[in-house]
Amino acid sequence: MAQAWLLESPAHSACLLATGLAWDEEMRARIERHQHDRAERVPGMRTLEVPLDLAGAVRAHSQPGCLLVIDCLTMWLTNWMMPMPGQPPRSQDWAAQRAGFLAALAEAPGPVVLVGNEIGLGVIPLGREVRAFVDALGMLNQQVAAVCSHATLMCAGLPWSSRALD
Repeated sequence: MAQAWLLESPAHSACLLATGLAWDEEMRARIERHQHDRAERVPGMRTLEVPLDLAGAVRAHSQPGCLLVIDCLTMWLTNWMMPMPGQPPRSQDWAAQRAGFLAALAEAPGPVVLVGNEIGLGVIPLGREVRAFVDALGMLNQQVAAVCSHATLMCAGLPWSSRALD
């Protein structure tokens, strides 16, 4: 989508707001692989690391000619609900962060593409913390879809369904 956007007009720009944090060697390698793949697929798209303040980043970088790609909502929620060891807990601030992000998204003057995972389609997890995370992500996905012009569920890299929201 970002590549097509950039090819539409020389006046267009694209910016990825990356939410993942490299908390271990595997995640560092994963982030590096994503950066390399992105540079090959979508040259010209800049990347900003935004693990926590998505609302501020949307407000600062959304413009009519700039496509924002947010990857991903699941990692953003993880950063808030399950901070890395040694970091202070942040889950008490989650409701305010989510509300601020939804408002920034609704007010964004430019196009925004959001990536997130649907993890509530399987077995109900046994652990209380995991169930709370699944519920919080499901609520976030619903609330984001409600302020977007359309939502598409991807399955195996293909659009499963798409709907316009009234």
